[in-house]
This record gives sequence, structure tokens and C-alpha cells, in this order.
Amino acid sequence: MKTDNLITANDFCMYHNVEYTFFNSLEQAGLVEVTVINETTFIPETELRKLEKMISLHQLDINVAGIEAITHLLNRIEQMQENMRTLHNRLKMYEGE
Repeated sequence: MKTDNLITANDFCMYHNVEYTFFNSLEQAGLVEVTVINETTFIPETELRKLEKMISLHQLDINVAGIEAITHLLNRIEQMQENMRTLHNRLKMYEGE
């Protein structure tokens, strides 16, 4: 498997100065998707932004359970905003704008 769009978890942790145990806790909580190749854990490029947000929360002394709750709420807000955009566009269609 190609590793072009993957970053090793160890490199990520070193770059962001976080413990690997914190990253591992996020993975175990299902907050981050990883790929394991030859016993090396890789992070897909698409997960980086999400992980960096979680690190920011961790630096504010928020534990993994709190990060999980915040992430869940933020995802719900994004879904609701998308639903509102969809409904707004449908309403515009009926109003003839």
C-alpha cells in the first residue's frame, strides 16, 4: 500500500509535541482513523485538521472524554447547519427568488 498521503503517528506526535499515549487514547475512543502498515501506525492526510483541533483542546487541559463530547457536539452543529442550508435553498426554490 502506498504511504503518499499518510504520516506516521510518531512523526505527528513529535512535530506537535504530544505524547503518543494521548494520540493512542484518541484512536481508542474512535476519534481518529488510522492505517497500520507493517506494524507502523499512519495518519491519513484527511485526519490532520481534525487531530490538530483535538490537540488544541488537549492543550487547554481538556481530557479525552471532554474532547469526545466537544467533537460530537461540533459534528452535530455542522450537520444542522448543512440541513438548514439545504432547507433554505429548497425554500428559495418555492419562493421563486
